[in-house]
Amino acid sequence: MIETLDDLAVDGTTIGVRVDINSPIDDGTLADDARLRAHVDTLSELLERGGRVAVLAHQGRPGGDDFVCLEPHADRLSELLDQPVEYVDSTFTSAARTAVEELTNGDCVVLENTRFYSEEYMEFEPERAARTHLVEGLEPVLDAYVNDAFAAAHRSQPSLVGLPTVLPGYAGRVMESELDILGSIEATPEPRVYVLGGAKVSDSIDVAWSVLEKGLADHVLTAGVVGNVFLIADGVDLGDASSDFIYDQGYWDEIDRAADLLDAYGDRIALPRDVAVARDGSRHELGVNALPPGDGESAMDIGESTLDYYRRILTDAETVILNGPAGVFEDDRFQNGTKQLYGAATETTTSIVGGGDTASALRKLGVTGFSHVSTGGGAALRMLTAESLPAVTALENAPQQPATHD
Repeated sequence: MIETLDDLAVDGTTIGVRVDINSPIDDGTLADDARLRAHVDTLSELLERGGRVAVLAHQGRPGGDDFVCLEPHADRLSELLDQPVEYVDSTFTSAARTAVEELTNGDCVVLENTRFYSEEYMEFEPERAARTHLVEGLEPVLDAYVNDAFAAAHRSQPSLVGLPTVLPGYAGRVMESELDILGSIEATPEPRVYVLGGAKVSDSIDVAWSVLEKGLADHVLTAGVVGNVFLIADGVDLGDASSDFIYDQGYWDEIDRAADLLDAYGDRIALPRDVAVARDGSRHELGVNALPPGDGESAMDIGESTLDYYRRILTDAETVILNGPAGVFEDDRFQNGTKQLYGAATETTTSIVGGGDTASALRKLGVTGFSHVSTGGGAALRMLTAESLPAVTALENAPQQPATHD
């Protein structure tokens, strides 16, 4: 049983709040604040109830252009929360601890990018994570821990599993909502259709196996690179360009898995009937068996015939769960499949969207009207296959008695 903010005595309590505000960065500035806005309800509630809030988060990966400090995030949170938010350029050092100790009721500080600390980029069992420098450094100045970072819940890093091992742990409002919705897919109305696209082929095949074996899916619609893999598994020659991409990405072994899935549940798996390619600089649609065998024309989107086919299936659905775009939506020529397919899904009674690239695609394309858009890509996929999430398990096992510090 996971306790939530409803169970937390907030007033005067110093709370470490793990959020996921990992955002696109453009020339050192935030290019998209959607993930920050997602956590406003949790942070506002804690501050309004008199909490002393220390925000923990990561940004980017070592070596990447978006591996930057969290000062821009603190500045943006100040605007979103309509109050000053302090930033300190350390995570668990004496300077960080002093900043946390000096908080008064209703104050907030953003600690430095957790991944600037090497152990935070590693995965540990909770008991070992509790003995890392980050946890041992922060535990003495915190009374409680709130995890609102559903998008990172599939990780087993110190800030996610170590802190709730030594501190009373609670789910924030984002985490609570995600667990309530994604954890009860079997209770949604039927027929139930899964739309699996994008380039996370292995994860998508895992989801398809799981939901088909458990009887959770009446149909699985495939698109994107996932759809291309299934087409090849079905014996379709997509040409050298698409096949070489699949090979270069290390997905060749997934074709055998897709073939096994088609053998077992082929009557419930829908494959694209036509695709869009770039020809003479423009979008050109052709049947999946008409792709030229030579180099140069990759399948970049699903075509109108496929959309008509998929719309007929969606028309009869009561619940649609979508993960991954239908094509290379970043290119204006290949946005149509994703925009039309996701738009059709909003007409169903219940429409649930996985996070990550899918949420980015929807924001770019301006598609709205879903019942729920998840903040997590990998975490959402794991929940849809009924896999445990390390950060959620840590909350389930967290001590609930008040923490005491000398």
